[in-house]
Amino acid sequence: MTYDLTVIGAGPAGYVAAIRAAQLGMKVALVEGRKALGGTCLNVGCIPSKALLDSSEKYEQVNGHLADHGIDVAKPKLNLKKMLGRKDDVVKQLTGGIGMLMKKNKIDVITGWAEIAGPNTVKIGKETVESKNILIAAGSEPIELPFAKYDHKTVVDSTDALAFDAVPKHLIVIGAGVIGLEMGSVWRRLGAKVTLVDMAERPLAIMDKELGDTAQKVFTKQGLDFVLGAKVKEIKATKTGGTVVVETKEGEESLKGDKILIAVGRRANTGKLGLDKAGVKTDDRGVIQVNEKFQTSIPSIYAVGDCVPGPMLAHKGEEEGVACVEMLAGQHGHVNYAAIPWVVYTHPEVAGVGLTQEQCTEQNRAVNVGKFPFAANGRALAIGEEDGFVKVIADKTTDEVLGVHIIGANASEMIAEAAVAMEYKASAEDIARSVHAHPTMSEAVKEAALAVANRAIHR
Repeated sequence: MTYDLTVIGAGPAGYVAAIRAAQLGMKVALVEGRKALGGTCLNVGCIPSKALLDSSEKYEQVNGHLADHGIDVAKPKLNLKKMLGRKDDVVKQLTGGIGMLMKKNKIDVITGWAEIAGPNTVKIGKETVESKNILIAAGSEPIELPFAKYDHKTVVDSTDALAFDAVPKHLIVIGAGVIGLEMGSVWRRLGAKVTLVDMAERPLAIMDKELGDTAQKVFTKQGLDFVLGAKVKEIKATKTGGTVVVETKEGEESLKGDKILIAVGRRANTGKLGLDKAGVKTDDRGVIQVNEKFQTSIPSIYAVGDCVPGPMLAHKGEEEGVACVEMLAGQHGHVNYAAIPWVVYTHPEVAGVGLTQEQCTEQNRAVNVGKFPFAANGRALAIGEEDGFVKVIADKTTDEVLGVHIIGANASEMIAEAAVAMEYKASAEDIARSVHAHPTMSEAVKEAALAVANRAIHR
């Protein structure tokens, strides 16, 4: 069979690119190793983790916070099997929906692991597909520490952490980034002691410093333990669990737990694609090098998503996939990397878009900064969500918004306003003069924008 485009990988970057290509009149094949479509995100990443985050948050609310609202209930009983089953049902519904979208758009789905056999050839097992163009969207996989191989019982990855058959007594998480905080929050809420270990001096180290510092205070208050500025020297599985030996400024420390989650990041899933034989250039970490049109060193082969440079975010991959196939069709695809939001789905949520204040300092950019706390927001107080703040960073001369950072309930939804504003190069005053409904959490965004010019009303 010959196609206009063969997409390798049915995660968000791949399946979205396949749909857009079909809309543009291309004959498309989508190759996926899993039987279920959706890639890591839908099967063992974004979606199941958010389902568990929501379920565990509901459990915690009933277990300790409803009394604050005058609702007295008996101590709840955790049905972990049912909670995990609900998570699996959500995944099944969404992955099945993608299958329907493939049929609707007349996209041929081929199940099996792909290998690029030439500039226009993809092999899937014994099957060979010829294609005018090939798009690699193979995603990423968890990084495995060389001195702590996964046994998937004691030393586990993020996929394993979605399906523990019992709540751990002590979960040790190596990495206090997005995945570590999210999965740590899930199991802490369900009753585990959770310790997060990181070599950085604060959680979420690559994000705005004030967010990381505030997050540490809030999550410590919730019950998460942090061992920061720590170098992991040894991880060892035992018959009863595992031991993590860390070195800090205070000296060496040994932590014992029954589960050890390695959450130190992800790497491009490109090792088995046959890129060397095909002549597709990568860096030393397996990340595929592309030009502004997402074209690799082989003109007929393209790559997007976690396989190429940039943040490993599902929505970043989606936008790249769409832009890539639109350019293939002669249109003008567009991805504004300066306005890609990121979110941590803890409680409170943490979100940001654009430059951090530290990055502005590094770039010698003069800025004005406005902040507004949710403790002064009427809606936040009414619903008991006063933790956190909104921070708006604007160019000192032009007032253009350079970055917005939020820690607070519903931050994942509020950050979209900032991303749209930045896409249109809005000023802080543009946001400040836009009418926001009252009472809403998003009023804090308006107030922070007003605060850029020292004009906050309620502070």
